[in-house]
Amino acid sequence: MTVPSLFCMTSDASSGPLRARHGALDGVVPVPDGLAWWADVPGGAAWLDSLPQLIEGCVRDWELTIGMPYAPGSISWVAPAELPDGTRAVLKVNFPEEESEHEADALAFWGGAGAARLLAHDGERRAVLLSRCEPGDQLWSVEDQDIAYQVAADVFRELWAPAPADGPFRTLQTDALRWARELPSRWSHHGEPFPRRLLDEATDLAVELAQSQPEQVLCHQDAHGGNMLLAGDRWLAIDPKPIVGERAFDLASSLRDRRWTLLRSPEPERVLARRLDRFVSELGVDRSRVRGWGIVHALAWGLTDETVYPDLVTCAELLAAL
Repeated sequence: MTVPSLFCMTSDASSGPLRARHGALDGVVPVPDGLAWWADVPGGAAWLDSLPQLIEGCVRDWELTIGMPYAPGSISWVAPAELPDGTRAVLKVNFPEEESEHEADALAFWGGAGAARLLAHDGERRAVLLSRCEPGDQLWSVEDQDIAYQVAADVFRELWAPAPADGPFRTLQTDALRWARELPSRWSHHGEPFPRRLLDEATDLAVELAQSQPEQVLCHQDAHGGNMLLAGDRWLAIDPKPIVGERAFDLASSLRDRRWTLLRSPEPERVLARRLDRFVSELGVDRSRVRGWGIVHALAWGLTDETVYPDLVTCAELLAAL
């Protein structure tokens, strides 16, 4: 499941009142209102009810001092934490869904290269303890998009290591072929919300690209500017949706980033083409494959079983016009 919002580590929660000290909870664990939508998802209400117990277990087992959760907390329960030795960290508890299943495995694989460092994890609780990115500014805060996309390219270079042969990660080939099968029925279910030619191009590309990938790496899959944070003098990725696939695929989320300005631009096609050309120049990826995966991924995440996200569909249409 994909929801187009995310947590931010730049809240003022880190200076708020502490809710637990050295493994002992102090009062009721607050659950941000931004997580309430999970109650409408199968299993979501039970997860929300279990959150205080899950967090209490993490605090106890890792002997954490913990602060108020970050707002708005719209995907996961996330709060600043501190270990007994003073290490400043972030505790994140995920809903048990497929996308977050191997987040800890990916962070462990990267080992702090291009991504926040994993300090501990608990698979049963779907909890991860991460090094805290400070000051934690999002890449979205960099207004000059040329500079921002240079930073993003540098992060991708660090992340893109050959995937482990025996890793637990999903593969792009499997997911892309599934998207090709599922998109037509979703398109019909939602009343054919965009032209058939775009659907046909996306499904054809999904099959063609999936079966002709060059060297494959561990991809982040959701590396937009909100998921790249400033940590000292470095930029690090957070919140991966790890998948093994080619480099060109991993640029899809970044390519359609900053949609609040992209889609209001008088010439959004030119903005996308500039981003596309910059990635090609900086990272040596194939332009047609980046474009193709951009179309496929925008529709795969923009046309779900439950709803249609018009901004993602529009991005797919713009890329198809390039």
